[in-house]
Amino acid sequence: MGFGRGDIAAILSEDNKEWLYADLGIQCAGGIVTGIYTTDAASQLAYIVNDSGAKFLFLENDEQLDKYLEVRDQMPGLVKVIVFDPEGLHDFRDPNVIFIEDLYALGRQELVRQPKRFEQEIDASKPDDIAILIYTSGTTGMPKGCIHTQRDMLYTAGTSLAASFQLSPDDVVLNFVPIFWIAGEDTGLLFPLVAGATLVLMARWDAVGFMTAVERHKASFAYLLVDNAVEILDHPRTPFFDLTSLRKVRVSSFVKKLNPDFRARWRALTGADMIEAAWGMTETHTMDSFTIGMQQDDFDLLSQPVFVGLPVPGTDFKICDFDSGALMPLGETGEICVRTPSLFKGYWNKPEASAEAIRNGFLHTGDIGVIDEQGYLHFLGRRKEMLKVKGMSVFPAEIEAMLGQHPDIAGSGVIGREDAERGQVPVAFIALGEQAVGLDEAALSAWCRERMAGYKVPEIRLVKALPMTATGKVKKEELRTLL
Repeated sequence: MGFGRGDIAAILSEDNKEWLYADLGIQCAGGIVTGIYTTDAASQLAYIVNDSGAKFLFLENDEQLDKYLEVRDQMPGLVKVIVFDPEGLHDFRDPNVIFIEDLYALGRQELVRQPKRFEQEIDASKPDDIAILIYTSGTTGMPKGCIHTQRDMLYTAGTSLAASFQLSPDDVVLNFVPIFWIAGEDTGLLFPLVAGATLVLMARWDAVGFMTAVERHKASFAYLLVDNAVEILDHPRTPFFDLTSLRKVRVSSFVKKLNPDFRARWRALTGADMIEAAWGMTETHTMDSFTIGMQQDDFDLLSQPVFVGLPVPGTDFKICDFDSGALMPLGETGEICVRTPSLFKGYWNKPEASAEAIRNGFLHTGDIGVIDEQGYLHFLGRRKEMLKVKGMSVFPAEIEAMLGQHPDIAGSGVIGREDAERGQVPVAFIALGEQAVGLDEAALSAWCRERMAGYKVPEIRLVKALPMTATGKVKKEELRTLL
């Protein structure tokens, strides 16, 4: 169908076996994979397809097909759209859309006709070929595609399996984390594949479904948010399940933080420790540190604030002054800078942003950290404005960019409000244009819900005017006073 080396295919789907077939097939053909959040609006689908230059688009079902049809005229570069689950769509006719069964049939015909061609294409993949573009939001504008190679993925898998996850062919991995995230791509595809472990996929998080799958498949490994683990600990049906096969559980602290009490309760339930996974970013392909072996007497949890351990083999951390770039002494706070073999090769089609992020081989993260006298790294927070809403990254600049598309909005400034249940909530202060008539907070909220993933939809505060600097920037500190 014309897909070749260096071509890009986008996948819009929840976790399923078809995602794995598509992902691995694309890479075996020397192509590049990019995933799209299933919760993103149709406008985001069009943005990522166009920004990446994707020629092929894989969709899960009719729900995602509807999203494609809404913006298909805005994506002229697409050659083909493949639907994984065409149930109820068999009467649908579109020259650009093909169902997965038909694609399989075409593949079998080609395999019979030209078996050598497939062997040659698989042999053609090289370690430094681009393998994936993973889109991550930034503090300025729309999401950016992080370029990662085959070598990046193998390095991350090798070091993480050795230093942190410790998977083997005997393990059964249970994964519900979306593969379109970097963490889900690691735990739901890459790590089990390289380790030779068995993989059990869940389409989404559900506490009872998770416990059922653990018992049924004797799952030995899972990656969770601390929130997921606490939901299991507090669930009334937990006593009815055998979870003792879970010997290796790694967690990340977002809204809820791992503490000695949660760990003790988890150990009583499963007989195994709950261990913080790692510090990492999409730009570094994640998993840049490890805390294995640091759990005795809860050393890791008591070594706060936000102890993230030591760098994995081959990775270096340093703490620099944010402004001058000068190296900071041990124990002094500054910007976390990281150099690693899996460092992204730049932002797709954004050379200036790439040069700003990577300097002298180190990624300047914009995160605040400290390396203590014993050499352990501590993460103290993000200097960027990023918010965490139920563990999901939310960037004010992205919301502001979306609000800027509303014809009656003159300007906006987005900040975060702390929330006991969600961690943080985005709050948008909006100044309307002079021609706006009958537009209130409820109408603006409805407009946002149509265009943004649910967790990104902000609370709305209408103001007569935004506090501005002389250079035209919104004074965020004054917004916090208003809040």
